[in-house]
Amino acid sequence: MGRMTDQPSPRPVVLASASPARLNLLRQAGLAPHVIVSGVDEDALNADSPAELALVLAEAKAAVVAGQEAAAGALVIGCDSVLELDGEALGKPADADEATARWKAMRGRAGVLRTGHCVIDTVSGRQVSATASTTVRFGEPTDAEVAAYVASGEPLHVAGAFTLDGLSAPFIDGIDGDHGNVIGLSMPLLRSLLGELDVSITDLWA
Repeated sequence: MGRMTDQPSPRPVVLASASPARLNLLRQAGLAPHVIVSGVDEDALNADSPAELALVLAEAKAAVVAGQEAAAGALVIGCDSVLELDGEALGKPADADEATARWKAMRGRAGVLRTGHCVIDTVSGRQVSATASTTVRFGEPTDAEVAAYVASGEPLHVAGAFTLDGLSAPFIDGIDGDHGNVIGLSMPLLRSLLGELDVSITDLWA
């Protein structure tokens, strides 16, 4: 028998995303999530606005994973990010040409990074979701810098063709809002959503 002072084990947490950046954010905040990739076809889903699209995608990912046996008993976190520029939702660029065109369009401008968050408690069946928004002010990299960045391959794997925690960091002049949200997951919003499910994020510390 364990001693009375033993802490109860934290609830299992599942991240319904293949994003290493999201996994890292959760680990830095003291969580130890398991990763189960949803396999949701992101191109098959639509919404009326970029903010709604990010939310719909996050909810779809979380729902698919929450229905799997491997997630039984867990809190499932689904996220998806898009960059809103000129009213359009920009996800991962399809190829190097699109990434190059995207960066040339973003130079010297500001866009809004929208990340949908959905948390499903597989024990109670309750679901909460919301979108976090952060304004991103892009610098003015030269054509040569854009070409070098695109050649690195990084922008093909991230929403909006950029990330704050990678090679494009020098080309971002600043942000207004939550830094983690741009990387892929807003920890303050996650804490709030967990609170709606009567879960304190400190109880999930590994």
